[in-house]
Amino acid sequence: MAALATPPPRTGLVVVQALRKKHCAECRGGPVALLAPENGAPRCLDCADLGHLVFLPRGDTALTRRAREESSLSAVVVRFNRRKSRYERQGVLVEEAALARAEERCLADAEARRRRRVRDARRRAAEDVRFTDAFAAEIRRLFPACPAERAREIAAHASVRGSGRVGRSAAGRALSEMAVTSAVIASVRHVDTPYDRFLMNGVARHEARRRIAGAVETRLREWRGTG
Repeated sequence: MAALATPPPRTGLVVVQALRKKHCAECRGGPVALLAPENGAPRCLDCADLGHLVFLPRGDTALTRRAREESSLSAVVVRFNRRKSRYERQGVLVEEAALARAEERCLADAEARRRRRVRDARRRAAEDVRFTDAFAAEIRRLFPACPAERAREIAAHASVRGSGRVGRSAAGRALSEMAVTSAVIASVRHVDTPYDRFLMNGVARHEARRRIAGAVETRLREWRGTG
């Protein structure tokens, strides 16, 4: 009977996932894939008093941790990686009831996280509505002749969360006059002038802005009530 190389010391019991199936040194049963090394000789799980445990593959850290917490007896399963010349963890053996309890805890946590995500999404949505309202109100303060619906459209576009637009910048969140005015100018440029058409026709951006500068300024004066 070939001896089974003992894996490096670990906390708790260790079971080896053999590269080649071997027979148990005690009961001569096998060949078996999982062996518990004792004094350099392989024992099957039943002879090692581990046969009642179930295998939980690695991958879910939370489930593994909780299954080991719930299980009064557990073992780490390792396999030798010839290319790297080292043993690598493959999973754990735990009591079946313990695994079931761990799965229930993880499911409960998943539901709690889902509910938290829903609450957070609702909170962010409410914050976004309040911010858009404040941004639109600031537009109307700076540009009192700007139609209310248009002010709302500009505010909603500028303040989309994660968009990187001026409304989400630090200055935009502070409702600075420069940021609010920049959002209005951008809207006028794209909606009320042929700026986009110039760009599509190959006109350089700076030249396109120069061509529409007068139209933009006229609209801003109009909305300020000074035109």
